[in-house]
Formats: sequence, structure tokens, C-alpha cells
Amino acid sequence: MNLDKLIKMANQIGDFFEAMPDRQQAVIDVAGHLQRTWEPRMREQLCAAMDGSAAARLKPLVRDALISLNKPAAPVGKSTSGG
Repeated sequence: MNLDKLIKMANQIGDFFEAMPDRQQAVIDVAGHLQRTWEPRMREQLCAAMDGSAAARLKPLVRDALISLNKPAAPVGKSTSGG
């Protein structure tokens, strides 16, 4: 799919979730929406472009959501707080 179109669609999703009062929850919800509704190849294409100019064209909320999608999940029962 065209990268410009993916960026536009991702930013439109970000526009919707920006209205949420809790930014952390908005990031989680954007990531969840992309995970549930986008084909894996669409997410992969957008994530792969994050190293280039695409990152600058994405809303910060969307960038953070994409970054969270690429982080490995913490093992069940393990704390990530380090303490």
C-alpha cells in the first residue's frame, strides 16, 4: 500500500483518539486499533518506515503507539518496574 496513504490513515486514527483525556490510554487504544483492524503487512510497512521521514509525518500519539507495538511483551508474572 502507498506509504502516504498509510500515514494519512494512521493520523486520522490518531485524531480520533487525541480527544481522550488520558494520553497513555490513547496510545494503548491507537495501538490496539491498528493491531485489530490493519493487515499485518500494513503495520509492518508503516513500522519499517519509522526510521525514515515517515516518523516526522506521524502524530506523536501514533508514533508512540507504533513504538509500543514493536516492544516485546513483558513475561507474565514479571515486573517491568525494576524493583
